[in-house]
Amino acid sequence: MDPVIITAALVGAEVTLKQLPHLPVTPKAIAAAAAEAAAAGATVIHLHVRDGDGEPTQDAAVFAETVRLIRARTDVIVQVSTGGAVGMTATERLQPVTGLRGDLLPDMASLTTGSCNFGDEVFANPLPLVRDFARAMRERGIKPEIEVFDAGMIANAVALVGEGFLVEPLHFNLVMGVPGAIPASAKSLLHLVESLPRGATWTVSGIGRSQLPMSMLGLVLGGHVRTGLEDNIFYGKGVPAEGNAQLVTRVARLARELGRPVATVAQARDLLGLEAR
Repeated sequence: MDPVIITAALVGAEVTLKQLPHLPVTPKAIAAAAAEAAAAGATVIHLHVRDGDGEPTQDAAVFAETVRLIRARTDVIVQVSTGGAVGMTATERLQPVTGLRGDLLPDMASLTTGSCNFGDEVFANPLPLVRDFARAMRERGIKPEIEVFDAGMIANAVALVGEGFLVEPLHFNLVMGVPGAIPASAKSLLHLVESLPRGATWTVSGIGRSQLPMSMLGLVLGGHVRTGLEDNIFYGKGVPAEGNAQLVTRVARLARELGRPVATVAQARDLLGLEAR
């Protein structure tokens, strides 16, 4: 099997400082967490940022400062979120793609190809918005990571290839266990993997208590794995995680036990078809 690419989702938009006081929320703290995660084996950093009050923001200036600090410390692949937080406008959400320039352009960006329930709210991604986001990424040489919360989002991504908005081979992130979306089960994961287009690569992200079992299934099935405080703030039942690096270290250890070498940044770029920034 290929080396496993470990993605570290460091902070997200949902976790609060009240829930986890040591959550990294400043550009400096996020960059430090990225460097620690990279040292533990992560080769992709999935990036959200926060404002001065610790609240989710898509402000391009905050992203630029955070990307600059990350790249000063490590050569990881930087993948920005265009999901933002539920309720943000499309213009807000796209700022880390449209607002960055030159050496601060991200390598990748998330692209959710459909709408779904998200707890008590709705994560809205109508296809005209998805096309606009995909076009903006393609114009800037940013590789989309197709975020899949339900099976229909895979079919939407394939249709966007036919329309010329996406270019194969595609890379997918299969997000399992969001309340209101596809459940985190072996059966659901197999269904999604078997639905992917030929030649695609994929990562699995388990939410909350499903992070560890989904990570293990992803490793066994030959996929890649995302971990981190965005998706799960506990290391064990009732035991808060000390940080992102602790969660990455566990995935790296499990990968090696299962005979999957942990990808280097160079190997991850090759597997994902990314050139160096």
